[in-house]
Amino acid sequence: MSTIKTNTLTGTTSAGSINVTGEGGSTTTSLQQGLAKVWSNQNSGSANDSFNSSGITDNATGDFTVNFSNAMSNANYSSTLGGADANSNSTVIVATNNNAGYATGSINYFVVSDDSGAQDVGPTSCTVHGDLA
Repeated sequence: MSTIKTNTLTGTTSAGSINVTGEGGSTTTSLQQGLAKVWSNQNSGSANDSFNSSGITDNATGDFTVNFSNAMSNANYSSTLGGADANSNSTVIVATNNNAGYATGSINYFVVSDDSGAQDVGPTSCTVHGDLA
């Protein structure tokens, strides 16, 4: 098996046109479309680790905004949110704010516990897929 070592990959048709052949050999997937563009893992507004995040804003109890270092091309991206309450057996629900949730430079979400409403619990996480600007 050969090893390719490089610091940069650029498509030959255009800079962002790298396709990967699927396992069966008959389909291809766009490499750029499959990559997470932003992710963040945090506890109560303090980042544990992140990628393409310039910081987390703690708006109020259980209300957080993850700010992107590099903006998305539009607000029609996909997000995956999750969370846990390490201190109890309650169920934690993490959901975007429908009024201000998706913006090109950030995502706003709420953390709610089934037994006590909005909470600053953690860790919570956010992953964004879509097109960078």
